[in-house]
Amino acid sequence: MDREWSTSALSEDQKGWDWFALQLDDSTELMYYQMRKNDGSPDIFSKGILIEKDGTSRAVKKEDLVLEVTDNWTGPSGEKYPSGWRMKIPSMNIDLKITPSVKDQLMNVSIRYWEGSVMIEGTKNNSKVSGRGYAELTGY
Repeated sequence: MDREWSTSALSEDQKGWDWFALQLDDSTELMYYQMRKNDGSPDIFSKGILIEKDGTSRAVKKEDLVLEVTDNWTGPSGEKYPSGWRMKIPSMNIDLKITPSVKDQLMNVSIRYWEGSVMIEGTKNNSKVSGRGYAELTGY
């Protein structure tokens, strides 16, 4: 279940977030959100959780994860959105390439934001994994 309140919950030095819910074919699930400061850097409140096949979970802190934008997409009004990522969690031996199923998944409502399905390929514990997921991008 996804519950949201609004972007008014952002502090004055935050401009948006990048949120990922990922399901891998080895039955691992990963949720991570990165709050972004006005300068684009990750906020200290960014975090997530990794849930293994057996139900055990591990917290993912901002300092555990490296999120690199690998591609961009330009919306109809000229705004630029990330449109591809490399997500690495070295301490958990995870390295994922995340790509949108379709680049244009822009929600053109009162507050414009990107929200849609993503595909995943990569490695976990040196074994190949793939999967599907969901991403939400605000503040671009």
